[in-house]
Amino acid sequence: MTKQVEDIKIYNVYMSLISYIEMITEKFPKNVKCGFVNIIKESLYDGMKNILCAYKSYEKKDKLSYLNALDINLKMLKVYARISYKKKYINVKNYEAWSRKINNVCISLGSWVNLCLK
Repeated sequence: MTKQVEDIKIYNVYMSLISYIEMITEKFPKNVKCGFVNIIKESLYDGMKNILCAYKSYEKKDKLSYLNALDINLKMLKVYARISYKKKYINVKNYEAWSRKINNVCISLGSWVNLCLK
């Protein structure tokens, strides 16, 4: 039986991050939903695209390139979480949960990168 993208850990962890950010950004003020929230979601979905592209790549060099792009998306999501907290769009619990979910993806990403380097 062939392995599906849904079977890899990082996909599921990232889907959890997407669900959380989708839920939390619903609470943002209306005046930032068209701008700031769209930027967050664009980065978020670019990250999923990088996961899917890495999954479909056969060359290690290409796979690592997509995983590096995913790492950049995750770093940007950390920045957006910080900004959201400083602007008081989210509270400290939301900030911690958001950061924890990003960290979980980073752990899975690190494991995948290490597999590629072997």
